[in-house]
Amino acid sequence: MKKLLSSICLLLLLAPAVLFSQLTILVTAIPGNTPPGSSIHVAGTFNNWNAGDPAKILTPVGNGQFSIVLNPAVGVVKYKFTRGGWPSVEGNANGGFQPDHETTYNGQPKTVQVAILSWEDLGGGSGGNSTASSNVQIMDNDFYIPQLNRHRRVWLYLPPDYATTTKSYPVLYMHDAQNLFDVQTSFSGEWEVDESLNQLHQQGDYGCIVVGIDNGEGERLNEYSPWVNAEYGGGQGDEYVDFLVNTLKPYIDANYRTLPGRLTTGIMGSSMGGLISMYGFSERQDIFSKAGIFSPAFWFADNNPANHVAAHPKQGPARVYFLAGGDEPDYVEQDVIQVADAMTTAGFAYSEKFVKVPSDGDHAEWFWAREFPEAYQWLFAGAVTAGHQAPSEEFGIFPNPAGSWVRLTDVKTSEKVKLQIVGADGKVWRNASVVGSDPIWTGDLPKGVYVVKVKKTGQKWVSAKLVRQ
Repeated sequence: MKKLLSSICLLLLLAPAVLFSQLTILVTAIPGNTPPGSSIHVAGTFNNWNAGDPAKILTPVGNGQFSIVLNPAVGVVKYKFTRGGWPSVEGNANGGFQPDHETTYNGQPKTVQVAILSWEDLGGGSGGNSTASSNVQIMDNDFYIPQLNRHRRVWLYLPPDYATTTKSYPVLYMHDAQNLFDVQTSFSGEWEVDESLNQLHQQGDYGCIVVGIDNGEGERLNEYSPWVNAEYGGGQGDEYVDFLVNTLKPYIDANYRTLPGRLTTGIMGSSMGGLISMYGFSERQDIFSKAGIFSPAFWFADNNPANHVAAHPKQGPARVYFLAGGDEPDYVEQDVIQVADAMTTAGFAYSEKFVKVPSDGDHAEWFWAREFPEAYQWLFAGAVTAGHQAPSEEFGIFPNPAGSWVRLTDVKTSEKVKLQIVGADGKVWRNASVVGSDPIWTGDLPKGVYVVKVKKTGQKWVSAKLVRQ
């Protein structure tokens, strides 16, 4: 009798929706560990994947079931459930990544029934059947991105000897973190970054900190390209890179033992992650000297990636590793070659770029996982000397060519150094002590080529070329 009454109540609740040809989603069950009082939201193609949309909260209908009535456009409707944000998105039966739910809506009344199997933040990640190593941690489930007014889960890989030494380490920033360390949170397999780095460490590798940032799912295309694709979106790449450089990196450097200079800082990603990694490297050479560009989706932005690289001259020593697969569409390799050639236009040496196209490679995690160790070793070769210190014989000048102001890179903010700027005729235009990356006035320098000399405490003078336009 109770079941009959519940069914009648449910029909009465849903009856108005039927009259107006709407799509009704009925959640038949939720995980037993769902916190009491939680609001269950639905995000999808109908609300721009807004995970905390207050207008898309499901209504309890009894017997532990919930429903919502939608008015989507006719066509394929994709959606997921959250408890108000992407960090608390639904998971699969093991607490791992749950692919989008999908249904076709033809404009006629329709009801679909779905069960929520788990919540990633309560049943996945570092628990259950996780494949993440013990030295991988969730640094923050809800790290704030002020540039985009969003929150995101951030992962952290610390080298095996981090807790037993006082060493400082290079840092590699990577995107799509759901797919880096744990098969339970991945879409179609993981990169096995932690397993690879742990094995290399056993073989004598110095070690590297990896910071992984989850993609925003529905915001992924927007965040991973500064250029807008009329069909797919984009346009928020500058804000995302600004987040990496001005919010996340300062936090990591302040709270972990890092080697913060550009010579020991890299960025890496695949597909759209490869696109934003190339852009971030080229745009912020004062921060990144290394980039891993795996199966990049340069097609998303037409010729803009190559043009951007060509228009941003080399600022200092660098290494960029390009990877494409022989089983990927031909344009992936062609675009890689075009961007690699643009690096030459920008003044990079042949030895500063590496292009690899294995014949069996495909647009897939297994391929990127297989190739990651070689790419990492090439990118970070020589980044840390035998004395376990970052190379100090190099420094950079940004921007270069210069306008009215420049700053030094690979010099700590509080570090005092001696500085000289010498013209081609031998005239000394500057002879002063400066602190770290404070702006240096170059507005009075006539157009031409100059030598900038820097001397850190206890070290020899080192030089770099400066062009004044």
